[in-house]
Amino acid sequence: MLFSFQRFPGYIETQNVTCVSEFHLMGFSEMTELQPLLFGLFLSMYLVTVLGNLLIVLAVSSDSHLHSPMYFFLCNLSLADVGFTSTTVPKMIVDIHTHSTAISYVGCLTQMSLSVICGCMDALLLTVMAYDRFVAICHPLHYQAIMNPGRCGFLVLVSFGASLLYSLLQNLMVLRDSCFKKVEISNFFCEPTQLLILTSSDSFTNDVFTYLVGIIYGFLPITGILLSYYKVVSSILRIPSAGGKYKAFSTCGSHISIVCLFYGTGLGVYLSSAFSLSPGQGAWASVVYTLVTPMLNPFIYSLRNRDLKRAIQKLLSNTA
Repeated sequence: MLFSFQRFPGYIETQNVTCVSEFHLMGFSEMTELQPLLFGLFLSMYLVTVLGNLLIVLAVSSDSHLHSPMYFFLCNLSLADVGFTSTTVPKMIVDIHTHSTAISYVGCLTQMSLSVICGCMDALLLTVMAYDRFVAICHPLHYQAIMNPGRCGFLVLVSFGASLLYSLLQNLMVLRDSCFKKVEISNFFCEPTQLLILTSSDSFTNDVFTYLVGIIYGFLPITGILLSYYKVVSSILRIPSAGGKYKAFSTCGSHISIVCLFYGTGLGVYLSSAFSLSPGQGAWASVVYTLVTPMLNPFIYSLRNRDLKRAIQKLLSNTA
């Protein structure tokens, strides 16, 4: 039985699948009238995202008062956000401007690999930052000894290594064959779940792999964050003074906001892929995940953190 699909250049027909040389990213291709507006909107948001996150990195690096584990992890989170956004959004902006949807097979796998690495780094760094807040609030006297520079560097390297492994596993699943049921991806970037849906391989194997990887790289980090904050909240509630409770909670507020934003939008992207929404609906969910969340991170941290706000103002005044 042959699959029915729209014909695009760049493929060779086989018995029931397509051996592709390129894919077509269908995310916003149907919104032809809105494309000039989308181009300006996404370009502006991308520039704000990159400049905002790099500003945090420069501010922390230039202020010796911010050379602490919390800000060290924040710098790495900002770099991961820049990488995550830069692997997906520029291609989308170019496609909107040129009215093109094509991306080569190699380019698609490269984009998928880099976006998976940076996205996984985001998730794992948020878990590490939750652990940092747990140690700072529950074991304040031992904080400097536990979160020493060597251990902080080790935690970042472990996060990076685990992200590389996750990307490798995703590639191994997709690379089992180069033949796909269709060449149209219902998103504006090569998202792993979308590619696995399009593969000609056994869907049961793909589902088992998706659930196992989801448990390891999704459920375990979330569990670590929840356990850390369970301990944090328990410790804060034992503080007698209201001022002490507020001060302790204020050190966690920014991180909790980012965690809710990151995992909330990530769940939206997963559900949009799982329930096969239209390309436009899935693309909007992915925009929030890949662009809006990284763009808001610098604002959330700088607005709620007086030390970081002061460092940014100092950096900007020195630059001016």
